[in-house]
Amino acid sequence: MSLDLLVKNAVLTTGETGVDIAVKTGKITAIEKDITAEAERVIDAQGQLVSAPFVDPHFHMDATLSLGLPRMNESGTLLEGISLWGELKPLLTIDAVVERALRYCDLAVSQGLLAIRTHVDVCDDRLLGVEALLDVKQRIAPYIDLQLVAFPQDGFYRSPTAENNLLRALDMGVDVVGGIPHFERTMEDGARSVNALMEIAAKRGLRVDMHCDESDDPLSRHIETLAYETQRLGLQGRVTGSHLTSMHSMDNYYVSKLLPLMAEADVCAIANPLINIMLQGRHDTYPKRRGQTRVREMRDYGITVGFGHDCVMDPWYSLGNADMLEVAGMGLHVGQLSSRDDIRYCYEAVTTNSAKIMGLEGYGVKVGGNADFVLLQAEDAIEAIRMKATRLAVIRRGKVIAETAPRITNLSLEGRPKSVNAADYSPSRTTQNGDNTRQITLAL
Repeated sequence: MSLDLLVKNAVLTTGETGVDIAVKTGKITAIEKDITAEAERVIDAQGQLVSAPFVDPHFHMDATLSLGLPRMNESGTLLEGISLWGELKPLLTIDAVVERALRYCDLAVSQGLLAIRTHVDVCDDRLLGVEALLDVKQRIAPYIDLQLVAFPQDGFYRSPTAENNLLRALDMGVDVVGGIPHFERTMEDGARSVNALMEIAAKRGLRVDMHCDESDDPLSRHIETLAYETQRLGLQGRVTGSHLTSMHSMDNYYVSKLLPLMAEADVCAIANPLINIMLQGRHDTYPKRRGQTRVREMRDYGITVGFGHDCVMDPWYSLGNADMLEVAGMGLHVGQLSSRDDIRYCYEAVTTNSAKIMGLEGYGVKVGGNADFVLLQAEDAIEAIRMKATRLAVIRRGKVIAETAPRITNLSLEGRPKSVNAADYSPSRTTQNGDNTRQITLAL
């Protein structure tokens, strides 16, 4: 049988080395050593990492690449960002939102990011963002899995038309129910909004992903209500609390009660390291809180934790480039997740864990799975994070959709190698000789 694609001599995130990956009709048909079948295309991985594609479980695509419109966020705070977004919404057009979103998706593909869950604001009565991103979802379906979350940015009860708009958005085809309980006028309204939104999700058979307790206030405890409603309505494994930054300010006694409740309800969590470290702790002098939720503790309780990018060049964050390795790197630094196992866990937070949160089917480098994967200029997941590894090839359903030349720098230094290859700077690799480093040539 002739294959569509054959990848030779790959390393997998499981630690397997020297394996070949056979692809036919968009599926992985075999993973084993020394596959000899003919193939339309052959890639020699040369002992480098083949990974499942990166996954971003928390993003705001309706706002992306809008930096400076209509002005900059001068304070850098979450609340000014929300205010600025309110100024920008009336100026949005469908064409502009679609164009910026498509440009971002081009960048995402180049970074091996092939699955994104994006929150879309439903507090604009025009539902312009919903219409735009439903269009984008259809256009990018051949190369990116896009989930949309109906997000009542201005508050489910605080905004007078939010409830009706959210229901309209779900009727239009939005995939997930969102919320923002800590932004309601009172704690009581926040808890009521969780109850109402969870009822809507249960009735429609949808997943839930709420901006929950994105605050430095240790008394913002809506995650407790979210866990309770998850169990009451039988939505275990389908509910996610995003941000959960108040947890970094909570006392340990209360958290010792909260984490078992989350684990019991099988509620997932998403930290957004780049944004959490930037926006939280703004009212602190010193000591200054980090802002990221308790990733290590949740991991130890068996709670599924993913890392999201959240924002790229928008009212809340002026940086970002769709690089989930940068997100993982920030997450491990902020969370002081420094052991070998910790770092590998952070890699899982931007791949397998986030795929589980999104409920992606056929995900992973496995026989029978979708032939979606990334060839990285690194020998393992730890080195991929450390070196922010170049994505040498991005494959979607067995087709190469993006290629990047290896990162090799020529040197002019007396007595030193003629070039530096980023992939050689790992514990198990040394320079072949004193003149030059190992070269990488892809048969694409």
